[in-house]
Amino acid sequence: MESHALHVFRTVAELSSITAAARTLRYTQSAVSRQIAALEAETGAPLFDRLPRGVALTEEGRCLLGHAEAVLDRLAAARRDLTALRDLTAGRLRVGAFPTAVAALVPRALSAFRAAHPHVALSLVEGLTPGLLDRLVAGDADVVVVSAAPDQPLDGDRLDLHHLLDEALLVAVPRTHRLAHRRNVRLRELAEDAFIAGSAVAEETLLRATLPAGFRPRIDIVAAEWTGKLGCVAAGLGVALVPALAVRAAPPDLALLRLHPDDAAVRRVYAATPRNRSLPPAAQRFLTHLDEATAGLG
Repeated sequence: MESHALHVFRTVAELSSITAAARTLRYTQSAVSRQIAALEAETGAPLFDRLPRGVALTEEGRCLLGHAEAVLDRLAAARRDLTALRDLTAGRLRVGAFPTAVAALVPRALSAFRAAHPHVALSLVEGLTPGLLDRLVAGDADVVVVSAAPDQPLDGDRLDLHHLLDEALLVAVPRTHRLAHRRNVRLRELAEDAFIAGSAVAEETLLRATLPAGFRPRIDIVAAEWTGKLGCVAAGLGVALVPALAVRAAPPDLALLRLHPDDAAVRRVYAATPRNRSLPPAAQRFLTHLDEATAGLG
């Protein structure tokens, strides 16, 4: 049964008149009569008794009317829900991001999105890029903000990558450090310093993108979180490479130095979405807010 035919049937039942239903629906009387006749042929039962003035539901017609109203009401609810998703007056947005993006970039974008679309449910998961991409491909996130070294590109076959920025790496040193007054430094000038990193293996940290030939940093302290890394630097326990997005979390008792152009490195920051999948309206709009938040970082 077609929903259009059920709509005509319900209108005739409500008005008890084919003529009145035709007037309400702006159809000809014969067109309404044909719809009812076709529905009766399909159900194999008379749905109306034709009276001298109007029509009356038969027992079969009363039975069908309840089902027709349920079907038409569900279809109307589905249309309202789909419209709400398109208009961003309902729905959800699931975002993932690596830690320093959560420190500065992503919260700004989420805040702007929530202000514009307060009825969309938001969730944010912090994680490392490999795990975030696994969540994205598994369908557990709509957008993930991830990073990659220039020599380690992300999998473009599975992902659509929306470039946000190229993030410079800085060197954090204590205010009392011998090089704290410098504007930029060479990594080899830090050969005698202990490095504070997220892994005891330099190639598994931000250092992998910047190590000059033959330079092997001494990693005395391993700290997973940026607050811990920067706290250790401020206490004079070593130095650390810091992505620019983490600068806002830096305590005032350390200095942030640029790397010399010969040592300077960037990591590329992207908003990733699944390739060959339809992007929810909320995720499409969130990409715009991410671009605006990125521009606002200066």
